[in-house]
Amino acid sequence: MSSLFEVWAPRATSLTLVADGARYPMTQGGGGWWHAPDAPTDTGDVSYGYLVDGSETPVPDPRSRRQPDGVHGLSRTFDPAAHQWQDGSWQSPGMNGGVIYEMHLGTFTPEGTLDAAIGKLGHLVDLGVQYVELLPVNAFNGTHNWGYDGVLWYAVQETYGGPAAYQRFVDAAHQAGLGVIQDVVHNHLGPSGNYLGLFGPYLTEGLSNTWGDSLNLDGPQSDEVRNYVVDNLLMWFRDYHVDGLRLDAVHALHDERAVHILEEFSARTDECAAELGKPLFLIAESDLNDPRLIRGRDVGGYGLAGQWSDDFHHAVHVNLTGETEGYYLDFDSVGALAKVLEKGFFHNGTYSSFRERHHGRAIDPAEISPLQLVVATQNHDQIGNRAAGDRISATLNPAQLAQAAVLNILGPFTPMLFMGEEYGASTPWPFFTSHPEPELGKATAEGRLREFERMGWRPEDVPNPQDPATFASAKLDWAEAEQGHHAELLSTYRELIRLRRSRPELRDPDFRSVSVDYDEADRWIVLHRGTTAVVLNLGDAMVTVPVAGSTAEVLLSTVDGVGLLEDSVQLPAHASLVLDLNGA
Repeated sequence: MSSLFEVWAPRATSLTLVADGARYPMTQGGGGWWHAPDAPTDTGDVSYGYLVDGSETPVPDPRSRRQPDGVHGLSRTFDPAAHQWQDGSWQSPGMNGGVIYEMHLGTFTPEGTLDAAIGKLGHLVDLGVQYVELLPVNAFNGTHNWGYDGVLWYAVQETYGGPAAYQRFVDAAHQAGLGVIQDVVHNHLGPSGNYLGLFGPYLTEGLSNTWGDSLNLDGPQSDEVRNYVVDNLLMWFRDYHVDGLRLDAVHALHDERAVHILEEFSARTDECAAELGKPLFLIAESDLNDPRLIRGRDVGGYGLAGQWSDDFHHAVHVNLTGETEGYYLDFDSVGALAKVLEKGFFHNGTYSSFRERHHGRAIDPAEISPLQLVVATQNHDQIGNRAAGDRISATLNPAQLAQAAVLNILGPFTPMLFMGEEYGASTPWPFFTSHPEPELGKATAEGRLREFERMGWRPEDVPNPQDPATFASAKLDWAEAEQGHHAELLSTYRELIRLRRSRPELRDPDFRSVSVDYDEADRWIVLHRGTTAVVLNLGDAMVTVPVAGSTAEVLLSTVDGVGLLEDSVQLPAHASLVLDLNGA
């Protein structure tokens, strides 16, 4: 990484450093790097920016660590080594199947800050999760959004507390026995505050993805662009003690080089882990159903530790809610859920009616562990990309919410929860933005409305993302966690996570240890993990399931009225039962 007040700007014809109001002419050196020979040497707390090609308006440093006045303001120096870390006793387990808790800082607490989130770490410890996964925190324009419109990838959003607060949060999490995963976005930049194009060819014009121009990973002068991204990854590990990174939408990382950027990410992460002497890992968000992402580099894969598997979500969602629109259609069977549990992917080379083509590739159980697949029954995308941002708690009864928990936490994969899910939060989590530019805010709101009107939603049912009330509605109501069926569901989640931690077969890293029985007509399913049997009645009527009951130990039952017979169990509607068959 370059030293402070050096900047890569091959497109610039002139550059001037502005630091604390003074101007310092810059000189171009080799490889498109510029430096200021007379720049300040005392960089403890300096506000600075760059005048590009004679402009009188300074713009931020592409590697800015702080933006106290927003992404259009001056950068501020930050010394990551100033923090006195107290997490020396923390030993990361790596990605070992522990439960992940996905959190959006702005809506996790009423204050919406990193320091406020520290006050809730005790709840997560009591819940039993292993990792906290933060939605993106890099600097964006405005006061609040999901985090995926960031434009300065090295800076922590000031409304969350900035970089010093981020260090305090990770330090506190580690001292509490919780690891930290950071969601990072390198496939696009947000629509406001992106000045990178003034400096160099960071983006590939004419090659776009869903969210804008693609990152220049393989075109002319892309070596420094790749360095910019790789250095950003390593920053989280070295300066902020983060344990893992979730890579957003990796299918949008266009790269035709022989060594794909994901393979480079993996190799450099492993090098950093060896340097720091602790496990570090990368998890890809991908809907490609391609095992290459998590196959070892020694056998032609990219070597990432894990990837999301949306197929699990779809199979559980359809079997619990009955929704079959769009991409849910192919998952309308208990058999689809059984296949996902046994094979990891439902579309593993099969025809996808939503895509109107064949999709995915089969997982080789000799190469891939089920723990490498991160799954969820709810997450920010699957909730927030619904028109009203409604959670499944808006439509499912408490017994069905417990079934979602049982399938997720006791399944063969690495489970992830979305904040509030553990107590059946009634608060929605809709799409929200705070673009200060009126025209951008108007375009965002109108585009969102058009999108859902095409899907048959009424305009009054689609919240305006720019309305502050939409953001406010997404904030968790923590009082719910102590009330009625919310408290009962929270107790169920705690017990399920305790079972997962205490029973090794529930974390078996071999796909071949998983077997499933099911009945399509009666809508029951049994997941076998060693001597543990996870039995669910997904239907609306009492069923008899052929699994030994009277000689088994009941580890958990989510409803009353279960009958234990010699060679079967009777389950009421929407019941879940966890048995130890060791004595059967």
